[in-house]
Order: sequence, then C-alpha cells, then structure tokens
Amino acid sequence: MDEHLYLVTYDIRDDKRWRRVFKTMKGFGEWLQLSVFQCRLSRRRHAEMLQLLDGIILRRTDALLIIDLGPADKVKPRVVSLGDKFEPVAREPIIV
Repeated sequence: MDEHLYLVTYDIRDDKRWRRVFKTMKGFGEWLQLSVFQCRLSRRRHAEMLQLLDGIILRRTDALLIIDLGPADKVKPRVVSLGDKFEPVAREPIIV
C-alpha cells in the first residue's frame, strides 16, 4: 500500500469548528498535541480527509497545514521531543 506520513496542524478561530476538525482528525491519525496530528494515509484517505476538512473550515479566517513527510515505510522522522515520548504512526492491521 502506498501510504505517506503527514503532519497536520491547524488554527481554527471558532471553538465549534475547532471541535469538528479535532473529531474529524481523530478518524485519520494520532493526536500529538493541541491542534497537531500525525497521519499515515493512502492517496484515497488523504483526499477524503481534505474534502471533509475543507467542508468544515472557513478559508477566510482559519488555517490548516498538511505537511507530507514522504513514503510512510521509508521516512524516519527526526524529532526532538522534550517531555512526552514521540512515536511515528505505525502500520496497523485492518480488521474487516
């Protein structure tokens, strides 16, 4: 499967929209910090996430960044973590 590792960060001006974005993101990745997620996504899941988020945010006032770190199986992020330990999202089995 061709998955990429993404870092998603956002600044949402309205608490209600912020909660909607947060709940949406929990379905796509691991919560790292307030308004920061890491996601391991296929092209299809990435497109689905973009579509859902675009329907929530207000482009005039909100900001959302999606940073593609590269192929998930090949990239090994170099992260300095002070405090809680950082672990890149691992591939997990999908139960159908």
